[in-house]
Amino acid sequence: MAQSSSPISAVADRYAASLYELAADSKQVAKVESDLGRFEALLEGSEDLSRMIKSPVFSAEEQAKAIDAIVTKAKIDGLAGNFLRVAAANRRLFAVPGMIKAFRRIAAEQRGEVAAEITSAHELTAPQQNELKATLKGVAGKDVSITVTVDPSLLGGLVVKLGSRQIDTSLKTKLNSLKLALKEVG
Repeated sequence: MAQSSSPISAVADRYAASLYELAADSKQVAKVESDLGRFEALLEGSEDLSRMIKSPVFSAEEQAKAIDAIVTKAKIDGLAGNFLRVAAANRRLFAVPGMIKAFRRIAAEQRGEVAAEITSAHELTAPQQNELKATLKGVAGKDVSITVTVDPSLLGGLVVKLGSRQIDTSLKTKLNSLKLALKEVG
């Protein structure tokens, strides 16, 4: 497992490693990964949920009740549902996004894959994702699992995080670089 650079990522790595161990023992890695992805989508789609998991204002009891209601309604059951409930009871909801990323990374490593995080200005089609996977496989020398998020503020292009490398081909970054270059000239 990679060395953590912050206390939050250390917590996330420990929880994710424990969850992976439980999922592997019960042969449910794919289901847990899918359930965590569904929760992550809920989190990204709701400012209120995001605020609730990050804010220390909510008590552990309030967070636990809210998470229980959310995972029940979203039908996130089994290990993933119980995992989210435990994270809420232990006041660790703030680290759940990191836990999900760490779980994906561990699962990908165990499958012999490298995990890549892709941020795109627009939704990528399936052929585009396949071409990107093939290109990244050539760079990494291993199969690559990708997680794509959309950020319209990039204007165009991609930001690819593959291991410790980041490749930023976004139009936003290129325009900012051009703006800095013009300031230096003028």
